[in-house]
Amino acid sequence: MKAFEYKITKHPAETFNELVYYCSEAGECTLDQIPHDQTETLQNILNAEGATGWELIQVSFGHNGIIAFWKKEQPA
Repeated sequence: MKAFEYKITKHPAETFNELVYYCSEAGECTLDQIPHDQTETLQNILNAEGATGWELIQVSFGHNGIIAFWKKEQPA
């Protein structure tokens, strides 16, 4: 049976100063008009964690920034 390790990272809104997303009254959020350097910032975070073996499970956006949930398989 596989075993996994999990971690949660927080990334403040200041990191994504031009990130724009909108939430509907139903609570559905979408990204809109994201400048290239902002997607590159997120890509750099994903690649840095991925290079050390972490797999992104989910990312959630909030008014204070983003929170990312990661998992990594533990060696047998």
